[in-house]
Amino acid sequence: MPEANLQITHEFTIAVDQLENYEFQVTFDKEHYAPLRLDEPAPLGKDAAPNAARILGAAIGNCLSASLLFCTRKARVEIGPIHTTVRIRIGRNERGRLRIADVAVTIHPRIPENEREKAARCLELFEDFCIVTQSVRDGIPVKVQVENASGE
Repeated sequence: MPEANLQITHEFTIAVDQLENYEFQVTFDKEHYAPLRLDEPAPLGKDAAPNAARILGAAIGNCLSASLLFCTRKARVEIGPIHTTVRIRIGRNERGRLRIADVAVTIHPRIPENEREKAARCLELFEDFCIVTQSVRDGIPVKVQVENASGE
């Protein structure tokens, strides 16, 4: 269930424009961010770029990794580079529609033996601070509206 009564702290808008067939370009709200291309795998698209499910997996993996890094740095725990893998499983629902069935994230931080006790608290807390993972888990309300060129 989505969290009710969230106090909005900021917002941003991105644009998604069709280039050709199922290939789209995402333009972000900050000019210094490079555009991102998306495409669907065959037979729909040409598989020329990642699709939305892969981007969602990357967002979850990145957010969890960054949350763990933030916590360890705040706790002054020296860790080596973090390597994270994200496994996305796709399945069909009862109506035959493709859905993300589940996401499995494995984070491999390099925590030296002498830092493990200090890192233990972060390992308990970091997930709760990942904005993407917790939002997906809670179910984000998505409002959809279709308008023609005149706004109707």
